[in-house]
Amino acid sequence: MAAMAGDILDNRGQGDAGWHWPAIHPEGRKFGLIATGVSLAVLFLLGWDIVGWPLLALSAGVFAFFRDPERVVPQDANAIVAPADGLVSSISQVEPPPELQLDDGSGSRGLSSGHVTRVSIFMSVFDVHINRAPVSGTVTRLVYIPGKFMNADLDKASEENERQHILIERSDGVAIGFTQIAGLVARRIVPFIKPGDMLAAGQRVGLIRFGSRVDVYLPAGTDSKVLLGQKVIAGETVLAEIGQQGLLEGRVQ
Repeated sequence: MAAMAGDILDNRGQGDAGWHWPAIHPEGRKFGLIATGVSLAVLFLLGWDIVGWPLLALSAGVFAFFRDPERVVPQDANAIVAPADGLVSSISQVEPPPELQLDDGSGSRGLSSGHVTRVSIFMSVFDVHINRAPVSGTVTRLVYIPGKFMNADLDKASEENERQHILIERSDGVAIGFTQIAGLVARRIVPFIKPGDMLAAGQRVGLIRFGSRVDVYLPAGTDSKVLLGQKVIAGETVLAEIGQQGLLEGRVQ
């Protein structure tokens, strides 16, 4: 039996887990059904086999794009978990976006000025596109900015593409900011949350259609625990531990 959300699994065998087909998020069911309907019409009503069968395969791909698997989230108070599945495409020292720093009039405290480590995760169309909270806390800021749809793997996409900034403040006052960035194919950022919501680490916060990127701004004095080029899993891979620093290296093999 597969573990349900909220079940505790540990490194000593506690809990119950097993493989199962991942659920399809409701946001994607309509797209999958539309694609399937068009495929069947082309295949059986028009009799265009050479077009219908590839379209039917594409319909399966649409359903797969919106798959929503369960994740086992590390229960570590200092852990910052990956908010997205994908490839760590950039680790750099940058100033957080102004939208996460400036006083927005809500009374919530933004991020401090100064360079911090930004970890960028690129999601291809083959990755799960459900995004998750990197830490437990309260959503204090949610800022949507319309923009371009250039390749999300480019560094300037952080400043020019359509994006949504999210700020979560932990109970100890530490704030973690991250940004959902639409890409070349992605055309919509869909939020599941709003300011004032209290989240658990690994909780679903939204998705981006179809292929995109998420930037995470680590707190000052915190280094990444993942490496450039590493594949990460939303809600499971530990990106960093608050207050932990040190150089890590890996070798491509």
